Amino acid sequence: MSDGRGAATNAAAVAEAARPIGPSLAGRLLDPPHARPLDPGRDPLPPPLRPGAALGVLDVTKWFGPSTGGVRTYLLEKAAYVTRDPRLRQVLVVPGARDLVADADGVRCYQLRSPPVPGQAPYRLLLRGGALRRVAGHERPHLIEAGSPLLVPWMAARAARALGVPLVGFHHGLLPHGMRSHAARAAAWRYLRRLDHLFAVTLVGSDFAAAELRAAGITRTVRAPLGVDLDRFHPDRRLRARAVRRAHGLPEDAPLVGFVGRFAGEKRLELAVGAWPAVARRSCAVLVLVGDGPRRARLERLAAGVPVRFLPFQRDRDAVADLIASFDLLLSAGEIETFGLAALEAMACGTPVLSADRGGVAELVQRSGAGRTFAAGSAAALADEACALLREDLAALGRAGRAYAEREHAWEVAFGRIFAIYAEVAGRR
Repeated sequence: MSDGRGAATNAAAVAEAARPIGPSLAGRLLDPPHARPLDPGRDPLPPPLRPGAALGVLDVTKWFGPSTGGVRTYLLEKAAYVTRDPRLRQVLVVPGARDLVADADGVRCYQLRSPPVPGQAPYRLLLRGGALRRVAGHERPHLIEAGSPLLVPWMAARAARALGVPLVGFHHGLLPHGMRSHAARAAAWRYLRRLDHLFAVTLVGSDFAAAELRAAGITRTVRAPLGVDLDRFHPDRRLRARAVRRAHGLPEDAPLVGFVGRFAGEKRLELAVGAWPAVARRSCAVLVLVGDGPRRARLERLAAGVPVRFLPFQRDRDAVADLIASFDLLLSAGEIETFGLAALEAMACGTPVLSADRGGVAELVQRSGAGRTFAAGSAAALADEACALLREDLAALGRAGRAYAEREHAWEVAFGRIFAIYAEVAGRR
C-alpha cells in the first residue's frame, strides 16, 4: 500500500484556527453529566448565551443522533466554529431519547424527546413544533436553518414567522432520490417546490444538487460546500496503517478498498458487492464496509464467499480517520450524493477516491484530480476502474487530494462562506 504524505498547509492562519472539535465539545452538548434534563416545552429556559452577538443562528434537523453521519458532523463543526468567534452564537434543536439541554461557549443544544423513525434507526421524528417555537422565541436567533425536509421546515417556518426572521433551508440530501417509483419522485419534487416558498435561500453542498433543484424549478439555491477537519484527517495517519489493519483483523498486504457510512439503498453497496468478485480476481483487493444500517443483513448475505469484510459503526472520529488512512482507496458507489463528506475526509488523509460519475462525490474527484469515476450503476465499469486505479501512483493521487482539501475545504473556510450567506440573508453586518 502507499504511504503518501500530505503537502504543508498553504495558509498557516487557517491551520491554526481549524482545530478539531474533539470529544469534549460533542460530550458537553450531548452526553451526561454535562447535559441536564429540561423539557423545552414547559420548564423555565436558561438565559440566552452571548446575547450581544452580532449574528445568531438556530439549527433544527431530525438528521442528528449518536451514530449518524454527515449532518451531525456539520452541526458539531459549526458549533466549534462558533465557540471560537465571540461575535457569533448558535442554538441547536435536535431529537433524542429524552429531553435535555447542554451548553458550550456560545452554543446551546436542546434535545427534544422524540419517537424513532420506523425502519430508519437511529433517526427520530422531530414533532414538537410548540417546543421549537418556545425555544426560538426565548433564544431569538437572527435566522433559522432547517436541515431536514419533512415536518421540520413547516415547524421552523412558524417559528421564523413568529420572530420575523428569515428561514434558510439546507438540503443535505434530495428527498426524491429516495423514491422508487416515478410517481413518488414526481410527488416529492412537487413537495420540494412547496417547501421552496418557505425559504429565503436554499443551501446545497454541490453543483449537482443545485442543478437538480433548478431543473425542478427551485432557483434560489446557493452552493455551500462543506469542510473537513484537516488535523484529524491527515496523511500522517497512513504511517501506522499496518497496525490499524492488524487491530481490525484486516489483511496487512492486500489492497483495501473501503466504504464508510450508512448501509442504505442510495449508497449502492449491493452494486459494489456484486462487482467485487471481478475486482478480487484481477487485483486481490478486499472490500471493507464500515458502518451499519437497514441493508446490513442483505449485504452480508450477498457477500457470502466474496472477499468483503464488515466492520461496525465507529463512534470515535479518530478511529474513522485511522481506518480511512489505512485504505488504498475509498469507494463511493452511489450516484445521488449531494456532497460526500467521507470522500473529502479520505482526500484529506491522502486516500484516493473511486466514485460513480454522477453526484457530489464525482465533483470532488473531478475538482481535485484525486481518483477516478465509473459509469454509474455499472458493476463492470466499477470493477474496471477500481483495478485501473489500483495500478496508478496512489501516493501522487493522495497528495493531490490533500492539497485540494487544504485549499478549498478547511472548515474555517467553509463556515466563513456559510456565515457570509447568513449575514446577507439576515441583513446583518
